[in-house]
Amino acid sequence: MRKVLVVDDDSHIRDVVCFALRRAGFEVAEAANGETGLKAFRHGKPDLVILDILMPVMDGLDVCRAIRAEALGGSEGGGRNVPILFLSSKDAETDRVVGLDVGGDDYIVKPFSPRELTARVNAHLRRIDAFDDPAASRISAGPVEMDLDAQTANVAGRPVDLTRTEFGLLATLVRQCGKVLDREMLTNGAYSGNRVVSDRTIDSHMRRLRAKLRSTGVDPIRTVHGVGFRLDAANWHRPSASDG
Repeated sequence: MRKVLVVDDDSHIRDVVCFALRRAGFEVAEAANGETGLKAFRHGKPDLVILDILMPVMDGLDVCRAIRAEALGGSEGGGRNVPILFLSSKDAETDRVVGLDVGGDDYIVKPFSPRELTARVNAHLRRIDAFDDPAASRISAGPVEMDLDAQTANVAGRPVDLTRTEFGLLATLVRQCGKVLDREMLTNGAYSGNRVVSDRTIDSHMRRLRAKLRSTGVDPIRTVHGVGFRLDAANWHRPSASDG
């Protein structure tokens, strides 16, 4: 049974979310603020986290940052890069972008449909399962090497810390190396199920992914303007300011 951690200071919201998830067959843990939520993450080792943003003691953005930092450091959180879904009343585009930029994999605005929330949880967890195929646990192209079992990526010999969504996007590009993938193709490859993800959301994830890859000193992803993106295994190069 998969475990989901729900962190929200609104007890009514927690009740609705927990009821929907338990009815769908999940084991559910809950916390009423960010500080206790982070402790629950460390000790409960959930498979997925649902986070409110506006909470007392420690807000959801700080909780997300702490989880991602612990995943990188392999400390109390066990180094596991679990999916994080923000569930928030903040619905401006800038709020969504900030949520994704700090390491969130999804962003759902309140009021929400419990059925849609459950479907998105299932989609993210199916994506985890999709990476558990031992027949294709390691893939590579150009400077990129990925271990799908361990959920690790190395670029030009250097490890790169990626969120689960960023990892899925990069794996999709590696599998289709040399091909131009539009945003719909990237969505279908990086997400499981019939997800509707805006172009801006994909662009935000891609922008963060490319920034992380460039931190290794190389840039294997090309922007094909008006179409999408491709991974160039043969002509990857040091990034310049003019690269899109």
